[in-house]
Amino acid sequence: MADTPRINPSILAADFVNMQAELARIATADFVHVDVMDNHFVPNLTFGPQMVERIQATSPVPLDVHLMIDDPDRWAPGYAEIGAASVTFHLEAATEPVALARRLRAIGARAGVAVKPGTDVESLFEVLDEFDQILVMTVEPGFGGQGFMADMMPKLARLSAETRRRGSQVWLQVDGGISGSTIAQAAEAGADTFVAGSAVFGAEDPAQAINALRSQAAHHH
Repeated sequence: MADTPRINPSILAADFVNMQAELARIATADFVHVDVMDNHFVPNLTFGPQMVERIQATSPVPLDVHLMIDDPDRWAPGYAEIGAASVTFHLEAATEPVALARRLRAIGARAGVAVKPGTDVESLFEVLDEFDQILVMTVEPGFGGQGFMADMMPKLARLSAETRRRGSQVWLQVDGGISGSTIAQAAEAGADTFVAGSAVFGAEDPAQAINALRSQAAHHH
């Protein structure tokens, strides 16, 4: 369990044309959340390894890469090789999730696994320690700015209870609709790592927004 909740702003909400300046605005964040979408696994297209490599070169904080792509078994290790601190792939897309997580860790990245709203987490209980992070999606993946799905909180709470029961050090991340009005629910359900897009990049002072989200989450954890 995190001593201090982690806030990972999502660059889906950033101004892509001014990426370097946008990254500088979130220098107080824990990580920057980088959504890679392939227009197959999800109905949207963002960017690939070349852009992520440039973000890696200019970001003041480590990269938390979220791969919403088909065939992560093939493509995910490349993002670890670029230097991403954390690489999360989708359970629904991976053929060999445990083997892939081990490869990512061997390269030097934290290994994360994500589950879409319709996917159960129970299948992960036996293999919790193979992962450094489990991402419970609180929206259907594909687009930023969607509404928070509060009905995902029981799933998150089950996962949180199981990690505590097993004494697991895995981080529990939520992504989708996280804002000042929803972060408390997610923290109470057991999340310790929060992806926030427009709540940070849409704020006049992103550093202040990060600080406020962090203290709200800490208060409800």
